[in-house]
Amino acid sequence: MRFSLFVHMERWDEEVSHRQLFENLTELALMAEAGGFGTVWIGEHHAMEYTISPSPMPLLANLAAKTSTIRLGAGTIIAPFWNPIRAAGECALLDVISNGRMEVGLARGAYQFEFDRLAGGLSARDGGKHLRELVPAVRALWQGDYAHDGEIWQFPTSTSVPKPVQQPTPPMWIAARDPDSHDFAVAQGCNVMVTPLMKGDEEVVDLKRKFDTAVANHPEVPRPELMVLRHTHVHSPDQPDGWRPAAEAIGRFYRTFDAWFGNKTTPQNGFLAPSPESKFADRPEFEPESLHKTAMIGTPAEIIERLRTYQELGIDEYSFWIDTSLPHEEKRRSLELFIKEVAPAFQ
Repeated sequence: MRFSLFVHMERWDEEVSHRQLFENLTELALMAEAGGFGTVWIGEHHAMEYTISPSPMPLLANLAAKTSTIRLGAGTIIAPFWNPIRAAGECALLDVISNGRMEVGLARGAYQFEFDRLAGGLSARDGGKHLRELVPAVRALWQGDYAHDGEIWQFPTSTSVPKPVQQPTPPMWIAARDPDSHDFAVAQGCNVMVTPLMKGDEEVVDLKRKFDTAVANHPEVPRPELMVLRHTHVHSPDQPDGWRPAAEAIGRFYRTFDAWFGNKTTPQNGFLAPSPESKFADRPEFEPESLHKTAMIGTPAEIIERLRTYQELGIDEYSFWIDTSLPHEEKRRSLELFIKEVAPAFQ
């Protein structure tokens, strides 16, 4: 089982500049490469300060110039916001810039807030049809001349310029949760990325079962890979209560996610306060004690023990989701501990 880093610039107030956040992200990515991580993943989000990435492409292109081995993952681009020609060309350009290190994840999208501003108010629940049309179109454009007459996009004969270095296709990943999305990903020969969020490891087992079912349903397709993405924080064994600040910070992250996802309040200059704790009085999964067990929080020994179960389950990639609302210094210490004391147990 290999490791990757999933990272965004997080801004919780105006005290930290965007330039500083960019430098912080770069530092973490370089640490991950030096620590033997396979990939750094950066997603796509719009007009929200708490996950800053209007496009992963310039960030990843910058990292391509500063790194030599780590792979560069767009994780994920939001299908309804991308024309297939643009998606194929930008991904291929990143592959050329990085000399064949690009990977692309694609998703249907989650925040209605973004759909209201970038997709004319299309329901976020309807993003799946864009995803299903985008994936094969991008693949065809990478191969050469291709005309498309779909339900969503129509264009005359076109091709991806440039072409990707990796042939016949760079790795493509699909963010999946329900059985249909797993089945679509596997049928297309795409790898699968899953996020258990605030659910326990029984959710990882269930997501792996859905993936295995899709693989069994498509024996004609070589088995794709499965990635699990979890909020992760490693603390020193000499801090027995070191889990609590991380659990509380991740709770803040999820309450902020809830506020954006609810789409009921207009943000002010890109900021939106977390939903109040009182809203979750009957939601034990938001409690720090619960997040201590569901998020990947613990001492190196505790993290190793838990990751062993993921390895035994057949997970191919574990992605260290470092977006926790903690200060950069805490993230850096956590990643250092993981690299020095957790990762060697899996080499």
